[in-house]
Parts: sequence; structure tokens; C-alpha cells
Amino acid sequence: MSRPADYPPRFDPESRVAVPTDPVDERIEVGVLVVGAGPAGLACAIRFGQLLDEHPDVADRLGEVPLAVVEKGAHPGAHLLSGAVLNTRSLRTLLGDDALADMPNYGPVKGESVYVMMRDRSMPIPPPPTMRNHGNVIVSVSQLGRWLAEKAEDAGAMILPETAADQLLIDDGAVVGVRTGERGRGRDGAELGNYEPGNDIVAQVTVLAEGTTGHLSNVALDHFGLHGEAPQVWELGVKEVWRVARPLDRIIHTLGWPLRPQAKYHEFGGSFIYPMGDDMVSIGMVVGLDYRDVTLSAHDLLQELKTHPRIRPILEGGERLEWGAKTIPGGGFHSLPAQFHAPGLLLCGDGAGMVNIPTLKGVHYAVESGRLAAEAAFAAVRDAAPVSGAGAVAPSVDALASYDDAIRASFIWSDLHEVRDMRNVFGHGFVLGAAFAGAMTLSKGRIDLGKMPCEPDAEQPLLRTDRAERYPKPDGKLTFDKLSSVFAAGNKTRDDQPCHVQLETRVARDVAELWVNMCPAQVYAIGAVGDDGLVTVELEPSNCVECGAITAKGGRLTPPESPSGPEYTLT
Repeated sequence: MSRPADYPPRFDPESRVAVPTDPVDERIEVGVLVVGAGPAGLACAIRFGQLLDEHPDVADRLGEVPLAVVEKGAHPGAHLLSGAVLNTRSLRTLLGDDALADMPNYGPVKGESVYVMMRDRSMPIPPPPTMRNHGNVIVSVSQLGRWLAEKAEDAGAMILPETAADQLLIDDGAVVGVRTGERGRGRDGAELGNYEPGNDIVAQVTVLAEGTTGHLSNVALDHFGLHGEAPQVWELGVKEVWRVARPLDRIIHTLGWPLRPQAKYHEFGGSFIYPMGDDMVSIGMVVGLDYRDVTLSAHDLLQELKTHPRIRPILEGGERLEWGAKTIPGGGFHSLPAQFHAPGLLLCGDGAGMVNIPTLKGVHYAVESGRLAAEAAFAAVRDAAPVSGAGAVAPSVDALASYDDAIRASFIWSDLHEVRDMRNVFGHGFVLGAAFAGAMTLSKGRIDLGKMPCEPDAEQPLLRTDRAERYPKPDGKLTFDKLSSVFAAGNKTRDDQPCHVQLETRVARDVAELWVNMCPAQVYAIGAVGDDGLVTVELEPSNCVECGAITAKGGRLTPPESPSGPEYTLT
């Protein structure tokens, strides 16, 4: 059978690299530009504001807008989705203990259970060290994003929502900002009556904090040759928030069913159920995108999970409030970029792969990397040197390079190094993978199994089973179809805008079926069969919730016209 990599998308990353073209007097000039109003970008904005308060002379030099944050969603938090059980370590460093008193959260973790699941029963096991969450708090990362945005604005940041960063501006080998996306084109690309061109936003330092499968982050990794020693791989998480009749008194993680343990299927993942106060819970299914079965669907696995006798009673009598999906970078330590900086540029958060899959944690790494990026960016503009041109300056190269040193000296680096091979060992199957992972956990990473082989998700050979026959039929009460779920995400994508999903539309049937079943938002469908046996892939991009799975599995997600995509409020 085929592989998705056999049909690469017709996408050239260099097409998203440009020089500034707006007349100088029409460019939007800022001191530091942050792309993405998630935990990393907002932490960067907050810390930069703190430093400007301490050094008003630098603030004066940077002009009217010392720091701006562009966000493609309708508002900060609109595109944020995570579990999430939060380690508050980084936020306490950034804001201090007292400032966290008004942080939106659902209280500390009061108890936790881990179950190995079988089709009709479950076996409790002691929580592995990586899954112990004593001292952590339960949050909605969407709510956390809105709260952090308020803190960033209080610190002096200008936040520009509904603004997609479409092209990376590079001049004389250095990043000098971004060009924002156009608005008002039809499906065929023609300008409509409300057409608005993009704008050049130029900055001394650009911080890419776009999150998972970040558009310009991937462009920068390609352009500057910053990819790590191993390819990045991803997981796909599908999550629901429910109002429930009975409170849940602990967090729950599960392993095993509905995933299959045999190595040939390459199925890695599990589920989580977290209380959100007394009357809500979040439930999600996370699946590694290196799976091989073309019939596997993370959305439908979540629906199947909810029918299990261990899970159903938690949700019975309740109501689904919200749904969403998002990829998670899972490559870990070996997939981190070779450098976290380039001339004029810093990379942080999920876009740089800073996620610890064994602990299901990434938000506090995003916050910490954003804080460290702010300190490097501040040093770079403080020590900026004049260059030819009226008032032009170049940020300090040494200061930007110091960001790499700071990351490598931080707990981000040591934490990810400790679990560096724990994701890849599950390529040997659940049982053997669990044994290897246990040995690495007990030794705190001192047992070195050697670098495990890692292939891009799109290069996995495909197979076909009858797995889909066991997915439950949607009943609209406990189990739901994909289209009603897209509605529950608050999706607001305009139907007639140009397609933002780049992929080869004439492919082998098994590749097309993979994309159809993989997509949690029903973006893809199989069309006509050609004389060569290839099928046409039809797209409905207005369904897209921008989860990023297609980037992992053979296509390329680019930013749609802003504001598009979901409008999450509880995820």
C-alpha cells in the first residue's frame, strides 16, 4: 500500500518568504513582533513589558509600539486547546505568587487514577511517575489565554487579533517582520468588493510563538536549515467539554483500548478526563499520527471510549458543551530545532516542539520559553547597532544567540532530555514500549537505549482493517458525528474564501481514505476515480478547525483568512 509521503503537497515554503514591499512610510513599525497570542507569545509580551518598565530609555527608543502581538483568531484564546493540568512553575516565575490569585482555574488536582483499558473492563494501576500531578491545577487553556492577554496589555503590549501572519519578511539574510494575510478573495482567488491587501509589519526582532504545526515556524525551520536531528512527529487530540450531573473528584488517564497494542498498527496514545469544577468535565483522546490503519479516526475513537462502562457513568445525564481538536508535537528532545534563533528571529513554545508527551505537559514550557525569548529580545534591541539608513538599527546577534544558551540551561531542556526516547519505544508495541518506558522513568533517563529510529508520520506504510465497523453510531446524546462537532467548536470560516489546505488532490485511494478518516472536522471526501486508479480528493475547507493533522500526514495547513476557524471558550 501507499504512503502519504508518496504524494507531497504542491507547496513551496520559499513562497512564504518575501522582502518588505510596502512603501517605508506605510509599513507598521514595532520594536518586537510576537506571532501568536498563546501562552508562549503572551508570556513573552508580559516579560518584555516588565523589562521596559525597568529601562524606560529603551522603551523610548522603540517608539510608539515597543511590542505587538498578532493573533489569527478572533481573540486571544479562540484557537487554544489543551487538557489541561497546569504546572504553575513558569507562571510563578513570570508573575509572582500573588498575581496568580485571580488566574482562572478549576482548582488543584485532588486525586488521580490511571486505568489500563480493555473493551469491556478496566484495570487500575498506580500512576506512573510521569503522570503524577500533585500540586498542579486544572485549567482551560482558552480561558488562560484570555487572562494572559489582559496581563500583556496591562504590561504595554498591543494585541492585534484577526491578523494572520502569512509571509516571513527577510531582508539581507535577517528576519525583519511578517506580512499579514489578505482578506476578501473568492474561492477562485479573485478579489471581491471587500478586498483588503496584507500589510508589512516590520520589527527589530520577530518571535514566532504560533503553537503546534506553526505556519511560519515551519517556513523558518526550512529556510534557515534549523531542523533537529530527528524529524518532528505529532499526536492528534480530540476533546469535549461536558456539563455533568455528578462531580468528578479526581483526574483520570487511560491507556490501551480503544487503541490496539500490536506493533504492526503503530497505535500510541491514551485518554484523559479532568474535572472542571463540580458541574463540568473535559474528556479527550490523544492518538499518535504515526498510526498506519487508514480507517482509524481519533474523533470516532473518542466516541467509542465514551461507551466504555468505566467512562459512560461519568457523562450520563450530562450535555456536551464544546468540542475541539489540535495536534501536539511529540518528537521530544531529539526533534528540537538545532538552533532556536536565526538572524532577527526567535522560536518558542509548541512551534519549536517543546512538549513532554510522557507527562502530557507543554504549557509551562511555552511560558518559560516565552519569558526567556523576551529577555533575549530585550537584550538584542537594547544593544542594537545603527546600520545604513535613516534611524535603522540591527539587533544584537550575540543577544539572540544567548536565547539558545538559556533554553539549554533551563528545566525545559533537562526535562525533555530525561524522557528523550520514551515516545519512540512504543513503536515496538504497547507491552514492550511500556517496559522500556518504565525503565527509563525509574532511571530518570540515565538508561540510554540508544537513539530510537523515528520516521515522519507521513512516511508510515499504510494498511487497512475493519476497525471502523466498531465505531458507535452517533446518537446526539453520548456520541456525535463530525459535522455537529464542528458546530460545537464555534467554527466561523467563510465558505467562499480560497482553500488554505495545501495537498495533492490526485492520490491512491488508501491515502485519500486515510485523510478522510483522520480529519476530525470532515474536510476531505473521495471523489471520482481516474483511469489510472487514482482518486480525486474533494475539500470542504470551511469545516476546518485548524488542528494541523494534515501537515503531519502529507499535506500543509496554511492560515486561512482571519478571523477563521474555531472560537473556543472552554477548551
